Amino acid sequence: MAPFHGMALILLGIGYLLHAEPPSGHRNLAVQRFDGEKPDKGERSQRGTKRTYFYKDSTQKVTAVVGQTVVLLCRVKNLGNRTVSWIRKRDLHILTSMSVTYTSDARFTIVGNPEHDDWNLRIDYVQPRDAGIYECQVNTEPKIYRAITLKVLDVQAKITGPEELYVKRGSTISLTCIVDVQDIPPSNVTWYHAGAMIDFDGPRGGVSLETEKGKNGTTSKLLITRAQLDDSGNYTCVSSKVAPANVMVHVLNGEHPAAMQHGGTGNINRRVILFSLVVLVDTIFR
Repeated sequence: MAPFHGMALILLGIGYLLHAEPPSGHRNLAVQRFDGEKPDKGERSQRGTKRTYFYKDSTQKVTAVVGQTVVLLCRVKNLGNRTVSWIRKRDLHILTSMSVTYTSDARFTIVGNPEHDDWNLRIDYVQPRDAGIYECQVNTEPKIYRAITLKVLDVQAKITGPEELYVKRGSTISLTCIVDVQDIPPSNVTWYHAGAMIDFDGPRGGVSLETEKGKNGTTSKLLITRAQLDDSGNYTCVSSKVAPANVMVHVLNGEHPAAMQHGGTGNINRRVILFSLVVLVDTIFR
């Protein structure tokens, strides 16, 4: 009888250990995943509360050009009653908290659909001073965050040659625009004449475009054959990623051959003439 009584006590002890609750100070210790590491599907804490984490579908480095609009992505799963905030690291300024903006700079806003876990920071008309690290933070315990580095490029397109180009009527106008941006994908280039987009299929004819895209940027060459007087005017090279470039073209009817420019020699000739006049005046009045 004694052995049976001892075995019963052992079984009761095991049952107690299996059903006993842990001490209050050790219950539900949830370790928050850092910077977007998604837990296994259906993973929950001991109380059944879903963990909060970042989606992995956003980049941590963003490059923009001055004047562009940029959106820094932050998608948070299982937010619950927690708060999402955007912090600018260089001055620790709280830019937004949920949908409320805490900066007087109206260029900063929250965009996206919170119902779809989107808490994206939009910055309009990006400036060089906006470059740096931005953190999307969630006030879990411990806090989790996602850091995004914004790089801002201050560049513009460039049309090779002089700012004013003189060509003879009937000759070919050749303009080359270079968009030298290595940190962003090659961009498309659009040409305008006197504010209107150039029509390459228009009735005038003789207008063509040669474009070369590479890892170092884009080169666009505009060719206009049989130049006419109404081809004179301002030509603009426009790219969505950089500031535009301009050149003034003068088509001459042969009455001013001294004003002709070939490449950059026209600027040199004018400087030589100006220098000669200065020397002549100085000699006369000595």
